[in-house]
Amino acid sequence: MFSALSEEFRRARLELPDGKLRVVLDTDTYNEVDDQFAVCHALLSPDRLDVEAIYAAPFNNHRSSGPGDGMERSYEEILRLLGMLGVEDDGLVFRGSREYVTDLANPPRSDAAADLIERASASDAADPLYVVAIGAITNVSAAILLEPSIIEKIVVVWLGGTDTARGSAREFNLGQDLLGSQTLFDCGVPLVHVPCRNVTTHLHTTIPELEHYLRGKGSLCDYLIDIVRGYVSEANAFAWSKVIWDIATTAYLLNADWAPTHLTPSPVLTDDFRWAVGDDRHTIRTVTYVKRDPIFRDLFTKLIAAG
Repeated sequence: MFSALSEEFRRARLELPDGKLRVVLDTDTYNEVDDQFAVCHALLSPDRLDVEAIYAAPFNNHRSSGPGDGMERSYEEILRLLGMLGVEDDGLVFRGSREYVTDLANPPRSDAAADLIERASASDAADPLYVVAIGAITNVSAAILLEPSIIEKIVVVWLGGTDTARGSAREFNLGQDLLGSQTLFDCGVPLVHVPCRNVTTHLHTTIPELEHYLRGKGSLCDYLIDIVRGYVSEANAFAWSKVIWDIATTAYLLNADWAPTHLTPSPVLTDDFRWAVGDDRHTIRTVTYVKRDPIFRDLFTKLIAAG
């Protein structure tokens, strides 16, 4: 079903090039607070990242009434952030799927999946499109299922699941869409896997740190602080910190030294949300660690400059 990429081709794709990268960002932006930081980090790094499109991803938790509502809330949050950044939408933002992948033969169609297929298909083979996904992988996997040949033109950088040394792979992004997640690891697309536990868990910040560096530096900075504050009650504020998971993806693309990686066979994601080893699996790149301080230093510097 999927294009048979050679290992030589895939490994070459998994070497991060110099120069500007063409990027689309797939994000469940309203789900939590880390997506907002990652969206800003990407858009405030134009010397390295050329953000061509942003896709709203579905999610379902206490902040939505279902995956479709989560997608719509994320779409609205993306537009809210663009307004604060002074960036015109002008065809930049696309609604994603209102449901998860439930049938590999009939993946959900959406404006986001359609745009990804069109944009990837039109890409020069020597200039791949980097698909930075920081939510359920539904939109991306649906696009691959609808047009498998696009794996020749893209590199997916996905934050989800756990490091494969853990018995359980279960985590919010991965667990939202099991079939979509399995498709990602099985299809052979050049993939940079950014595990949540126990890798991006290093990316903690605190309210005092945010207040010290960002408060009063502009409406965007104040907004980001306030949404993080909404996650903690006064009773639990002492010695409290928050992981800003999703900036690990932008950090990797900006400076690979900030997110060390290694090449490894793609794991098998089982139906009971566990990692398994399969025979003759293709190669992926996996982030093994993140350097917290330079990542936050870069993020804060850009947020302050944005005002």
